[in-house]
Amino acid sequence: MEVRKDGEKLPVMGDHPTGYAYFTPEKRVFFVLTGEDRKPAKDDAQRAQLLETLVSYTGKFRLDGDKWIADLDVAWDPKWVGSEQTRTFTLDGERLRVLTPWRVMPNWADKGETRSIVTFERAKE
Repeated sequence: MEVRKDGEKLPVMGDHPTGYAYFTPEKRVFFVLTGEDRKPAKDDAQRAQLLETLVSYTGKFRLDGDKWIADLDVAWDPKWVGSEQTRTFTLDGERLRVLTPWRVMPNWADKGETRSIVTFERAKE
């Protein structure tokens, strides 16, 4: 994650987060990203803290050049339901690099405007 006000880059999901971006032929995207080293929660406070290392959504998408725009109908944060989420992407062989626009992310709102930079590798069978 990159902080807009000072350019600081932070590994808010750890150095090795886990996740998938799955695009169906019916134009639906499923996106889930979890932070590195998540541990099972033992109480409500720990369960709430797990939300800081989770991003998950699905919705119908359309392509516009090097962007996908998803109209979300399900999301880990209810504020995202009904919103459009735009992601810029590049494909390089088996890698998908995803860049979000600048925004205030619910998981780390205290940082102000941030953007995420995530690289996925194609899953092997």
